[in-house]
Amino acid sequence: MTTVFPEMRVGQGFDVHRFSDDPDRVLLLAGCEFDGERGLVGHSDADVIAHACADALLGAAGLGDIGQHFPDTDPRWSGADSMELLRQVAVMIAEDGWRVSNIDCAVICEVPKLAPRRDEMQRNLSSAAVGPVTVKGNRAEQLGAIGRSEGVVCFATALISRAIEDQQ
Repeated sequence: MTTVFPEMRVGQGFDVHRFSDDPDRVLLLAGCEFDGERGLVGHSDADVIAHACADALLGAAGLGDIGQHFPDTDPRWSGADSMELLRQVAVMIAEDGWRVSNIDCAVICEVPKLAPRRDEMQRNLSSAAVGPVTVKGNRAEQLGAIGRSEGVVCFATALISRAIEDQQ
């Protein structure tokens, strides 16, 4: 008799970027452009949410981290679309036999307000990751650098799974 059991793994992702003083830098979070807000400093487009999701997936699958696959020392990733990087990570884990069960993100920032764009952000991330992604917005209540609106932080937790057969 063959029984199929799910193998599950959990990964944690984290990313932080400070706000830029460059007026031409666009703020992108979960693939959403926030008009009128300062952009984030980064080698790529600095989408902290996409980066944290990618790191969580890579960690869960035991495939390293985002810096190993898309190093900021490599000019080909300069200005890269972080949602495309997340799509590539989703392909990598799928090729290794995993599927995304879910990713949960906690974003900490004073600005912008995320609630009005939450559904769009979740749709974008879920499409790129090929699995359900939730986004929660949190404030730092004016404590520390994030509380002074100096940047944005994201923590992401991913659960991935694959079927394994137990042949008895």
